[in-house]
Amino acid sequence: MSAAVAQSGRSPAAATAPVLISHALCPYVQRCLITAAEKGIIVARRDVDLAAKPAWFVRLSPLGKVPLLLLPGGAGVLFESDAICQYLDETWPGTPLLGLTPLVRARQRAGMAFASAVLDDIAGFYSAKDRAALDARRERIRTRLAWLDGALGAGPWFEGARFTLVDAAFAPVFRYFGVLESLTDFAVLDGAPRVARWRKALAARASVRAAVAPDYPQRLRAFIAARDSALGAIARGGV
Repeated sequence: MSAAVAQSGRSPAAATAPVLISHALCPYVQRCLITAAEKGIIVARRDVDLAAKPAWFVRLSPLGKVPLLLLPGGAGVLFESDAICQYLDETWPGTPLLGLTPLVRARQRAGMAFASAVLDDIAGFYSAKDRAALDARRERIRTRLAWLDGALGAGPWFEGARFTLVDAAFAPVFRYFGVLESLTDFAVLDGAPRVARWRKALAARASVRAAVAPDYPQRLRAFIAARDSALGAIARGGV
């Protein structure tokens, strides 16, 4: 990110390169960063404090959420991660990350929506108020991943040999697992060997590794520990 963008309190909308407005832990931001890396797009990044949103961010974000993509030269602002990822894929050269036929693209978009549903379940898991709710959310995630395991082929990626936007969408899902497994009996991949292999392959990919800072696990654990939830109590050393 340029010094001007990093130090200014004003909107960075006039920057000369795409600027991704983000948050350090947001999985939807990670989708966009992975997509940009896979396409060879250099984007500037500006993190915002969502607990104290700056005025320029409130003006730019109709939903009050990240990510936002600020296009070069003040050409416009995009919101919603899937729209941003598809725009980057369609407007920059390089290997397409969506399929070349309507049916394949539709299936891949459905896969991205499925990843979002699992992310919602993960948020429900770390926000669950008691053990019963925690167990119910874990079982829901396990059920979803068991279905996904049956839908996957030989790998290593969702579509086989070709990395796609579905892989970019699921990589942040799996990134949660290491921290969750360190806190409690998460074990949602029992009986899902294809998903487990996919998770391992994604974790080793350069674009996925670069989408978060090295201290991401510590930040995520601190985020969970600050929550008034069953898992938050566990993270704080409670029962």
